[in-house]
Amino acid sequence: MKTVSAKDALVRLETLCARSEQSTGEAREKLRRWGICSGDAEKIIDSLVDRRFIDNERFARAFARDKIRFSKWGRIKVSQKLREKGVGRDTIADTLDEFDEEEYKTILADVLASRVRRDPGQIESYEGRTALFRFLLSRGFESQLAAAAIRAAKAGNE
Repeated sequence: MKTVSAKDALVRLETLCARSEQSTGEAREKLRRWGICSGDAEKIIDSLVDRRFIDNERFARAFARDKIRFSKWGRIKVSQKLREKGVGRDTIADTLDEFDEEEYKTILADVLASRVRRDPGQIESYEGRTALFRFLLSRGFESQLAAAAIRAAKAGNE
């Protein structure tokens, strides 16, 4: 890929940020791929942050909301992905604390119910419940909440 000038990179990122939320980590990675030196990259990112094209808190809220509600991910997976995108731990913690606990538990129960509908007998056996537990963990749900949801589904199935 050919290198991009710092001025062109700034314009590209402004356009991209105007269309969708971006994190500083994503912007930094794009600049690196475009061959922008680190000094220019930091100036560009600082400019975008100062003019509010990039806001990690706003990005984290939008990302978490979309991934939890629409992709049905758990907090652990969302947190991991936000860290990969260069969002700070404090911002991640604040963002995930804002999410409604009851809505989160409802999403977890919906994910579990959808999986149980595929194989209703799965909830009856120890091996089946273990598979459901591993599935919920792979979606990023906390182990205590996953176990409680499985117990509730089993009790509701009896």
